[in-house]
Amino acid sequence: MESVIGPRFIAQDISFWNTAGPENCQALALKSDSDFSVFYRVEVSGHQDSLCVNTNRQFYRECKISGSVDFIFGYATVVFQNCTILIKKGKPGQEYTITAQGGYLGIPSGFSFQFCNILADYDLLPLINSTSAFLGRPWKQNSTTIFMQSNISNVLSPKGWLEWEGAPEYLDTLFYAEYMNYGPGANTTKRVKWSGYHLLNSSQANNFTVANFISGDQWLPSTGIPFTSGLENQIIT
Repeated sequence: MESVIGPRFIAQDISFWNTAGPENCQALALKSDSDFSVFYRVEVSGHQDSLCVNTNRQFYRECKISGSVDFIFGYATVVFQNCTILIKKGKPGQEYTITAQGGYLGIPSGFSFQFCNILADYDLLPLINSTSAFLGRPWKQNSTTIFMQSNISNVLSPKGWLEWEGAPEYLDTLFYAEYMNYGPGANTTKRVKWSGYHLLNSSQANNFTVANFISGDQWLPSTGIPFTSGLENQIIT
């Protein structure tokens, strides 16, 4: 596992792998606590808990992130933009979950996915009709995760989201939302009925953009990494 701590870290065109396999449970490939950190065209591959976005403000652009269980998790405030999210084949009979976000000590935090592709990896494709995959589950109280303007394939269960077994109280504080997603997995008619699950309008979705969620307009230009500030897919370099 590689760990990043110092502020304003930038990674570009590099891969972080953990090859432990699905039978070995938690096995991180990358952990970041770096504030104002940027990951551009980076690959993070593992199975359970591949990427730990632990704390602070982070931005991921055109990355490939793969795993099988809670493979993007942590307490940070993060925007994933134009990323490919691949769900890999795990242990037989398991449920697949992309995210496990936990509210951080009462401080607002969360994961925002924009213009992303949510897909089954090659090894899961033959099993896609007999598996259950979910956008996320609440790891702690105040779990916040948003998927917007993204392509969601038929790998996703119509339910969309999963409760954390043994912790029904987490459902009372979560904020899970979707906005203008598309693809065969984006149909929301059979989504969970939790009070904390929302279908956003444009005004609400704007709160989870680069500009508003991580104040990216103030610090991303100096990195030289392209990004989209708001809901319109207009790249800033």
